[in-house]
Amino acid sequence: MKKLRIDLLRHGETTLSHTLRGHLDDPLTEIGWQQMQSTIQKHMASKADAQWDVIISSPLQRCQLFAEQLAEQLQLPLTINPHIKEMHFGDWEGISVQEIFGTAPELLSNFWQYPTQFHAPNAETFAQFQQRIFTGFEQVYTLMHTQQYQSALVVTHGGVIKLLSCLAQQQSLDDVLKMPAVHGQLYPFKFSLQQGQLHFEREA
Repeated sequence: MKKLRIDLLRHGETTLSHTLRGHLDDPLTEIGWQQMQSTIQKHMASKADAQWDVIISSPLQRCQLFAEQLAEQLQLPLTINPHIKEMHFGDWEGISVQEIFGTAPELLSNFWQYPTQFHAPNAETFAQFQQRIFTGFEQVYTLMHTQQYQSALVVTHGGVIKLLSCLAQQQSLDDVLKMPAVHGQLYPFKFSLQQGQLHFEREA
């Protein structure tokens, strides 16, 4: 099936940016809003084909509130997809890395190096996270294909962008936390669904 374009926008700075937020629903700071707005404005000013056909967002307010405002501004349809939320960090949610290092240094170190094998207490495993994200992007692809959308803006989270970057570059999934995903920045991809399998590639 054909390749479709998705531009992934990571949410900006939030009130709990110093912690592992995961599924916590903390709001954007004023700086966070500005980071996202500045990125979108620069993108639309620099590319003739910058317009999207649809905006898709995580339901967490650090993504959804900005997506709603932008969809209204650009007069674009908006879809909320619950599967493209950040990884769930269990007992580590809302806690800074420094605090976690003070109480569970070995597990934190193992998680940082081998996230496919280690996870926080009561957290989502990497396999569960990956499957959930795949489900979400299968839905995104089906929506775009059915509606004949060529490109979408997806407002999402660092973990999601890091996972797709790893897959696109065919790197070890244990490298996922080393992938860049800067607050408020845009990451362009193309993706397709072939024989029930999602394929991602980075777009220049």
